[in-house]
Amino acid sequence: MHPADGPARHELYFMCDDSEATVSELRAKGVEFAGDVSEERWGRLTRFRLPGSGEVGLYEPRHPLAIDL
Repeated sequence: MHPADGPARHELYFMCDDSEATVSELRAKGVEFAGDVSEERWGRLTRFRLPGSGEVGLYEPRHPLAIDL
């Protein structure tokens, strides 16, 4: 959970250790991405399309994790 300005919203993100490798593996399986991986202040981010409609985020954190997964 992250604080945000503006109206409340919900988003789902999957975390990975290596965004470039994960994107390559998923593309090889036919997953379509909404854009390239971008560098954000908190990590590397991209989004992939869901069958039917919608998108889900995928990110590689570049900050210390608060919990061990």
